[in-house]
Amino acid sequence: MAQIKNQPHRGVEGEASSALPMKGATRAHIINGKALSEKIRSQIRLEVEKLSRKKRVPGLAVVRVGNNEASKVYVRNKIASCEQVGMKSFHYPLSEKTSEKKLIQLLSKLNKDKNIHGILVQLPLPKQMNPDRIVETIHPDKDVDGLHPFNLGRLALGKPSFIPCTPAGIMRILEEINYDCKGKEAVVVGRSNIVGKPIALLLLAQNATVTLCHSQTKDLESHLKRADLLIAAVGVPQLIRGTSLRKGVVVIDVGINRNSDGKLKGDVDFESAASVASHITPVPGGVGPMTIAMLLWNTLQAAKKKLI
Repeated sequence: MAQIKNQPHRGVEGEASSALPMKGATRAHIINGKALSEKIRSQIRLEVEKLSRKKRVPGLAVVRVGNNEASKVYVRNKIASCEQVGMKSFHYPLSEKTSEKKLIQLLSKLNKDKNIHGILVQLPLPKQMNPDRIVETIHPDKDVDGLHPFNLGRLALGKPSFIPCTPAGIMRILEEINYDCKGKEAVVVGRSNIVGKPIALLLLAQNATVTLCHSQTKDLESHLKRADLLIAAVGVPQLIRGTSLRKGVVVIDVGINRNSDGKLKGDVDFESAASVASHITPVPGGVGPMTIAMLLWNTLQAAKKKLI
């Protein structure tokens, strides 16, 4: 099998899939991430209303640097999602030429703002900025992305504060389908700090046996063949095909890639994988909506902590 390139993922978006079962073929249950995310948003909306009566409206600050078109779409969706559940959103669009020092000054100001409970800096950042330094500037109590070393360290210790949004969404999907991770062979393809490593830790905490594959993994297919649960988060379109998977595997596809026609494709070849999997997330409409839902959830929890 071809070698894979590990790429970080951020802000996966999407609409629900309209895929239908093929006649005469065993077909996986297609997990509707959009429907599940709406269910979670309804719960969040109710809790936001309760907090509002205590004059504590959750507030999320989203900082975007530069004019990356994908980033603009992601930020726009996040702001709209805040408004839909009754949260306040604060948008800070900055020039591509903004210095790292000025961004750090802005984040320091937001850290002290009592109306803001969560801070998110949209990636990628311009080359003059160090992403690690920027993430570390955000106060851990407002790090609703769950990427600050403090929060990742707590996750590694099994005592999470804020869980990165996409891994949190994946775990919520598994809960929804009543998937018991105990003793299962879980294969994660991709080792980013945003998805691969955190989801591996979360699965370990649920007593799965986890294999973390990456660009230097030899014979990837041999690992895929053992998987009871596959998390594909590598950023290579349709890298994983159904012929590499065992019957009944649960497939969670985090990848979001555009093909030559501009259509969104996951890291898994959906058609071939759906013929052998028991459950599968589509792209779009699977993990993407859950990522934003969990961002809202984290922001809600941040606001609630301020009441304690």
